[in-house]
Amino acid sequence: MVRIDRPRRLGAAAALLPLFVTLSSSAQQTAAPPPPSPANPAPAADDGKIAEIVVTAQRREEKLQEVPLAVTALGAEQIQDRGIQNVTDLSALAPGLQISKTASNSTISQITIRGLSQINPAIYWDPAVGIYVDGVYIGKAQGSVFDVVDLERVEVLRGPQGTLYGRNTLAGAINLVTRRPSGEFGGTASLEIGNYDAVTTKASVDLPKMGIFSVTLAARQEQRSGWVHTSNDSSTSALNDRNGNGLRLAVDMDFAPGLLGQYRFDRSIVDQTPNWDQLYRIDSDLYGFYPTLPDYASHDRLDHADLNAPMFEKARIMGHAFTLSWDLDEHNQLKSISGYRTMNWDDSLDLDGSPYDVAFTQRFTDYHQFSQDLQWLGNSDRINWVAGLYYFGDDGETNNPQHFFGGTPFESNYDSWYSTKTHAYSAYGQIDYKPIDPLTLTAGVRYTSEKKELSRAFGILGTPDVYLIPDGTNASKTFDATTPMASVAWQFTPDLNAYFRYAEGFKSGGFNGEYSNPYTTDPDENVRETKTPFKPEKQRSFELGTKTMWLDRRVVLNAAVYYNKARDLQESIFLGTGAAASSVRNAGKATIYGAELEGQVALWSGSRLGFNYAYLHPKYDEFIDAGQDVADNRAFVHAPKNSANVYLDLRLVRLQLGELRALLDYSYTGAFYTYAYQLRPTDPSKQVAGDSEVPATSLLNLRVSLGGVKLGGTATGELALWCRNLTDEDAPTNFIDFGPGFSSLTVANFNDPRTFGVTGIVRW
Repeated sequence: MVRIDRPRRLGAAAALLPLFVTLSSSAQQTAAPPPPSPANPAPAADDGKIAEIVVTAQRREEKLQEVPLAVTALGAEQIQDRGIQNVTDLSALAPGLQISKTASNSTISQITIRGLSQINPAIYWDPAVGIYVDGVYIGKAQGSVFDVVDLERVEVLRGPQGTLYGRNTLAGAINLVTRRPSGEFGGTASLEIGNYDAVTTKASVDLPKMGIFSVTLAARQEQRSGWVHTSNDSSTSALNDRNGNGLRLAVDMDFAPGLLGQYRFDRSIVDQTPNWDQLYRIDSDLYGFYPTLPDYASHDRLDHADLNAPMFEKARIMGHAFTLSWDLDEHNQLKSISGYRTMNWDDSLDLDGSPYDVAFTQRFTDYHQFSQDLQWLGNSDRINWVAGLYYFGDDGETNNPQHFFGGTPFESNYDSWYSTKTHAYSAYGQIDYKPIDPLTLTAGVRYTSEKKELSRAFGILGTPDVYLIPDGTNASKTFDATTPMASVAWQFTPDLNAYFRYAEGFKSGGFNGEYSNPYTTDPDENVRETKTPFKPEKQRSFELGTKTMWLDRRVVLNAAVYYNKARDLQESIFLGTGAAASSVRNAGKATIYGAELEGQVALWSGSRLGFNYAYLHPKYDEFIDAGQDVADNRAFVHAPKNSANVYLDLRLVRLQLGELRALLDYSYTGAFYTYAYQLRPTDPSKQVAGDSEVPATSLLNLRVSLGGVKLGGTATGELALWCRNLTDEDAPTNFIDFGPGFSSLTVANFNDPRTFGVTGIVRW
C-alpha cells in the first residue's frame, strides 16, 4: 500500500498576511471601502421605486445599471427571504446560471454559466466559474459548498472575467460578500425548525467599537435527519441528512485616517452522510454474479435503501483573509488582499446503491491554498484605472482506495492516489476613459503564467501487488495565457445604458490524476497517459447588452445577447475500466450563443415582481474522439436550453403588530445532459448521453412572514412559515453511468422532497 506524506504546508506564507500591500480596484469617486452595515438595520425607506444597487463587479463600486457587463446582484434581504446559504442555492436565480451538486456528494459544486462548466470533482481539475469570498478565490470545487455566515451580497458575473479575475473564470465569477462590523452593539439570532427533525440556529453579534477595533462574531448550526431510511442490517441508519456548523469572525482595524485593515476568519465543519446513489438502471444481472441486483433499480425517488458499505461525507474548511487599504490621497489607493485556506475532506461511497458488494470507493483529501492580490487604484476627471499583481499557490493530495466485484472471480482492490501543486503569477490592468460624458471606453489585459505539478500512483492489490503507475511518477508543465477585454458603453439617458463587450478567459490546463487501465496490453499506457498534459480551455466572448429603467424607476429591465467561441474544450470521460477511471481530453471547439433577460417591477409600496429568463444554444464545431470528429454525436453538458425564475415579494397588510409579507419563488430548468457521451448509440461499447439526462425541473418555494414586531427597546421580531419544493417535485439531479463494461449500471441522486417549517428571528 502506498504511504502518502502530507503536502508541504503553506502556513509560513500565511504569517505574512498583514505585511502585503496591494494595489486596489478603482472607484468612481472614492477609493474608500463601503460603509459598514448595522447588525440590526432599520427597514429601508420605500418610495415605491426599485432601489439602486451598488456592486463591485469590476473591483470598484459602481451602480449596477452602469456596469458594462451582465451582472446579477442579490442583497441581504433577498438572501434571507429566499433561503440562500451557499452557492448551490443560487441555481437559476441569475439567467444562464445552472448549479448542481456533484454526483454522490453534497459539498462539491458543479457550476455552469452560459454552457461552460467543470464536471470532474477531483482536485487536479479546475472550475470554469471562479468563487470569491470577500475577494479571496476558492481554489477547487471540492469543498466549495459551505454555508457562508453573515452573507450581505451576492454578485453573479456572466461571461469571461479573465482580465480582472484571471484564471478559471472562463465562464464567469461569483462574488460572495459578507457584512462588515458596524462598531455598534447589535445583533440577530434565529431558530428554524422543520420536518425531518430539522433544527437550524444562527446568531450574529456586533460588539461596540474598542479603540481601533470593530468586531463581529457569528455562528450557525444545522442538523436534519436523513430523508432516506435504511434497512436494519445496512451500514448506516439514514442517508441525505445534514449535520454541520459554521463560525465567522470579522475585525475591522482603523489604524489611521485612510488606513483600514480588515481581518476575516471562517470555519465550516460538515459530518454527515452523502447523497444516496440510488440504483437507477442496469441492463442485466452483471454477468450472473448478482442475479437480484436489477430488482433494486427504480426511476422514482425512493426513501428506503439497502446498503453494505460505510457512507460518510466529512469536511473541515478554514479560511483567513486580511485586506489592507491605504488611501494615498483622494485619487489613489493601495490595497492588499491576502488569503490562506485549508480543507480536509473525506467521503466513503456505496456506488451501486444496493446491499451487494459491487462498487465501493473512498476519498481522503488534504488541500491548502495561499493567494495574494496587490492592487492600485487611480482616478481623475475622465479616467479610472486599476492595476495589479497576483499570486496563487496550492498543494493538495487525495488518497482514493477502490473495491469492485466482491465475492466474484473478478474481485478487485485498487490503491490509487494523486497529489497536485500550482504556482500561478499574473499581472493585470484595466482603464476606463470618458472622452465625452455619454461614452465610456474600457480596455484591459492580464498575463498569467502558472506551473502545474502532479504525482501519481496506481496499483492492483493482491499477491503480489502490481503497480501500473509506480510511486514517484511525476509530471509538470508551465502554462501561460494573455486575456484581454474591451468594451464600449453609451449612456443614452440616465435610464438607458447600452454596451458592447469583448472578453477572453481561460481555464487552466493540467494532468489527469485518475487515469488507469488494468486491461491494457501496452505496459507504458498508464504512465504515458498520466504524464500527458491537457491544455487550457479558452473562450472568446462577444456580448451586447442594455440596462434600462422605466416609469420613474418603477421598472428595471436588463437584456444581453452573446456569441462565444470556445476551443480546447476539456472533457472528462468516465471509463469504468476496472477502477473508477477517467480520460481527460481537449476534445475540440464549440460555438455558444444565447440571450438573457432579467428585471424587476415595483407593483406597489413594499411589493416587487422579479424575473429572469435565459436561452442557450451550444454546438460542438469539433469533437475529436479516438482520432475521429464526432461533433454531431456528442452531448453538451449542464447546458439547459431554457431556464427561468420568477419571484413575487408582496407586502400583504400592515398590522398594528407588524407587517405581513409573502414570497413566492419559482424556478424552471430545462433538461440537460450530465456527460459528454454519444447522442446516438453508434458505438455499443460506450455510454449514451440520454441514459444520464436530467429532466426538466420546476421548483416552487413559499415563505409567509410577520415582521417588524416590537419586542421592547430597540428589539424587533419576525416569525416566518416556509415551504421548499412545495409541489414535491421528484426528479434526478445527477448521475453516474458506469457504462457497458458494468452492464450500464447507472445510479442517480434525487432532489430533496418537500420540506417545511417555521423560523423565528430576533434583531436588536
